[in-house]
Amino acid sequence: MTSGHKTLTAFLTVIGALLVVIIGLCVEWPLWAWPASAAVLAASAVVAVKAADRRRSPFPQELMLEPDLPIPPLERREQRVTDVALPSDTDDYDFIFSATVRWWPAEDAPADAPLVNAGSLAIDAVLNRAREITARKSPSRSSLAQYQLNGELGTTLPDPTGRVYAMAENVLLTLSDQDQERLAKLSAVRKDEAVWEHERKYEQSRRAYLGGDVLRNTGSAVVWWLAKNDDKVDKTVADLGLLAQLSSAANNQDVPERFRHLVPRPVPEWAEPVAGQSEEYEAAGEDYLEFPDRTSGDTPGDPSAADRFDEMLNAMGFDEDDPRRSLFAQRVARAADAADQHGTAEEIRQRFDAPRTPDDGTDPPFDSPDEAPTL
Repeated sequence: MTSGHKTLTAFLTVIGALLVVIIGLCVEWPLWAWPASAAVLAASAVVAVKAADRRRSPFPQELMLEPDLPIPPLERREQRVTDVALPSDTDDYDFIFSATVRWWPAEDAPADAPLVNAGSLAIDAVLNRAREITARKSPSRSSLAQYQLNGELGTTLPDPTGRVYAMAENVLLTLSDQDQERLAKLSAVRKDEAVWEHERKYEQSRRAYLGGDVLRNTGSAVVWWLAKNDDKVDKTVADLGLLAQLSSAANNQDVPERFRHLVPRPVPEWAEPVAGQSEEYEAAGEDYLEFPDRTSGDTPGDPSAADRFDEMLNAMGFDEDDPRRSLFAQRVARAADAADQHGTAEEIRQRFDAPRTPDDGTDPPFDSPDEAPTL
């Protein structure tokens, strides 16, 4: 029993004795009642002291001896790990891992256990845990993997040897600048390829629709054109020739006989139909044109060989006053004679004043060497 409890018990005993004396004087107790009251009061004090001794103290006795002794701090260690390469789910693309590793020595280690480097064990345990997570992550999702690592490594777990408890915080997971650039390029190429593939399939679908359905024959093309033009029959009828050409070209076929009269046929610029033939051609719908004999050069509008030769000389830069024109014309006329084109040869000689070639095949003589043009 402490001194405080004893003082309180004595104080209560004195108070009780005073109350008994006051009560006894007020009621005028007989003389024998006073010794009895004193005995009851003394017995009550003894019982109170015994009861106080039996009550358990709320604080352990060893703490009461030195109540101000501080609690020893828990031993804790930490180390910053930076720029550690961890694998991803794509070959040759590694994450760059950085974190603050914290660890606590295990208290239940055997007394005869060998000394260990607790920091190294903790770092190795954290890196192994991180490696198992990053090996399943795509390098293009480094930010998402970083937050997952912060959650997974934020839990303190023992290392495989059971000597330390380790965790990690402030986790940073990135990629190198070169890998970031490569992934960006690959992503752009994949997107462009996907767009191109969709465009190619769309084009194939349109070709199959137009070639195999719309332009399968002239009838299907007419029905399609009629639907596209809001049932304008007159416009569709006017375009029958065009539709027949389109459907025939799409199937590498000639225009059917029953649609040929609807297909316009252009007349070549160098050809003129014989008088009276144009009406017959339009009525029959046949390609019936009569072309003049261009070899004679007698038909008006048809250039002769000499005319074409003149155009060639002008294109070559031989002016009318150029003496080389006559020499060049003489040699061409000689070649025409050799090809049995005597009429053409004579026409060229007359047109360009080309002298006739001597019988030995040499060029014609000139009055002086200075007059001989050179080609």
